[in-house]
Amino acid sequence: MGYYDDHAQNHNAKKRKNWVFPTFVGFIIGVLLVFLTLPTLSNANLLPYDLTEGNEQETQGDGNDQSGVTQSVNVDIQTQVTDIVDQVSNAVVGVVSIGGSEFWLEQGNESGTGSGVIYKVDGEHAYVVSNHHVVQGASELEVSLANGERIPAELLGSDLYNDLAVLRIDASKVDNAIELGHSENLKVGEPVLAIGNPLGLQFSGSVTQGIISGKERVVPQDFNGDGVPDWNAEVIQTDAAINPGNSGGALINMKGQLIGINSMKIAQAAVEGIGFSIPIDTAKPILEDIEDDGKITRPYMGVTPRSLSEVPSYYWTYELRLPNEVKGGAVLEGVEPMSPADQAGLKELDVIVQLDEKEITNVMDLRKHLYQEKEPGEKMSVTYYRDGEKQTTTMTLSAQDF
Repeated sequence: MGYYDDHAQNHNAKKRKNWVFPTFVGFIIGVLLVFLTLPTLSNANLLPYDLTEGNEQETQGDGNDQSGVTQSVNVDIQTQVTDIVDQVSNAVVGVVSIGGSEFWLEQGNESGTGSGVIYKVDGEHAYVVSNHHVVQGASELEVSLANGERIPAELLGSDLYNDLAVLRIDASKVDNAIELGHSENLKVGEPVLAIGNPLGLQFSGSVTQGIISGKERVVPQDFNGDGVPDWNAEVIQTDAAINPGNSGGALINMKGQLIGINSMKIAQAAVEGIGFSIPIDTAKPILEDIEDDGKITRPYMGVTPRSLSEVPSYYWTYELRLPNEVKGGAVLEGVEPMSPADQAGLKELDVIVQLDEKEITNVMDLRKHLYQEKEPGEKMSVTYYRDGEKQTTTMTLSAQDF
């Protein structure tokens, strides 16, 4: 029995001696292999970064410290993000809005700055997309290129409803235009970059990173400041930081393609990381229209509509004589003579409740169907109430330039 115990102890000791030495040797070999193969892997671009060894610096310790040699290593990080920024940063510019004509302000009065994106080069001209609210009211416009040079810009046209504007500049000053992508197939959670000029040109070319937080978000827009929404903007939501001055800048996917024009953010103390961008698929046909003749051509009814909710409910019954089941619609405040609506028989105080097969509950519904679903020259069915009686008529839409 005692022999068995002694034998077990001796056996274990031998086993420990047998594996300790090979393990130590294997560890040393592994370390040497890592150090020897790192340069080869780096040169073959198989690492997610590049290593550049710097110069050795000697450091001398004081009385109690031991002197030694430390090695300073400069790490050159090259990733997909840095490659994209290098690729597209020259296409993102500053847009300077100049207003005022006072005698002593010979250089003009810079009333605001925003961002823009060079999206097309055609012959001697290059085209820049920005926001309508960036260029609105400007007497002159300038574009600040990525290298800091400022050149004159011509405003070809802008669109209030989609907050887009097109500027034209001298192509000889332009290095490259950004590639246009598609926004239709974006996925929530997909990584994106925002590039622009937050808070002015002193922070030009700022890059922020985030994800697609939501698609087809609807944001009400009040153009005349009366507190009543005039339009619903359908936008991309992102958590990439968008600040004043970023307006008109680029929202870019991981292929370096332009997928959105940054437009707005929710600026409230309790809100963090909610920014919005105009989808490039929405912007493309508008940019083409503006390039052609500086105008946006949309179908035209010839009416001045107001949402039924703006009318006190007392008048719903005693003035408009609407049935109780009617809870929304667009009331015609006016009808222009000889317009498509006039020729279709519509009159003041008619309440439109349906266009074609689309239910209309307010002015935004009416404009959305008219501007996004119809074309000039098309026929449109209109269902409305007059003096409590439900009627239907058909009109042929004409064209109106915006």
